Amino acid sequence: MSETSSKESTVKPQRSDEGSPVSTPALEAEHLSRAVVGKVITNNISVQVHVGEILAVVVPSGSGKSSFLRLLNRLDEPTNGVVRLRGQDYRELAPEELRRRVGMVMQSAYLFPGTVAENIKYGPSQQGSSLPVEQIAALLQRVGLSGYQKRDVSNLSGGEAQRVSIARTLANAPEVLLLDEPTSALDEESAREVEDLLLDIIRERQMTCVIVTHNNAQAGRLADRTMIIEDGKPVAVGPTSEVLKNG
Repeated sequence: MSETSSKESTVKPQRSDEGSPVSTPALEAEHLSRAVVGKVITNNISVQVHVGEILAVVVPSGSGKSSFLRLLNRLDEPTNGVVRLRGQDYRELAPEELRRRVGMVMQSAYLFPGTVAENIKYGPSQQGSSLPVEQIAALLQRVGLSGYQKRDVSNLSGGEAQRVSIARTLANAPEVLLLDEPTSALDEESAREVEDLLLDIIRERQMTCVIVTHNNAQAGRLADRTMIIEDGKPVAVGPTSEVLKNG
């Protein structure tokens, strides 16, 4: 493990002058591991992410990046370790509540057949809520797609579809946003536009974010801190500029 990692393999919360923690981490993984048929996919990851912070997870292909995010959203179960949301073991939360509070945007926009509006209101409907048309319009305006409510998703470009996917996730007002290579399927111009949009929304809403990327430059543009994972195990974590310089 690198020198950066040895100092910050588990990032501690900031402390006041009296020595007491300033805040509980918004999201915390502690000794998080997952093995499938004897193969370790995620290996003993411990990290804390605070409110308003963006953590980039930089991994080579096939090094457990999607597995780590799936564990954070409890789409997979850990073999060992725990994930805490605002200090609470997420296994104590109903799956519906966890999915609402921890939103996830995938690298490809998996939209449901139908209209843009139908996709955006899907999440709240699963919670027994109806999303007002005014709020749908506001979400679409926020992601730069004003007037797209009735448009069929099959007629969207890749960049437009990813913006709808982001709006659909935001409709649940999540506290934490997990991004699994959200721009990898886009051309460079669309990717930078989506990056700018995500950064604006995260800062505006003071969301906590974990983004997985293979792109060091993207991590440098977006992330406050970066964790490098190799073979499912963290080898460095710390301020992005330091980690990428030493990587």
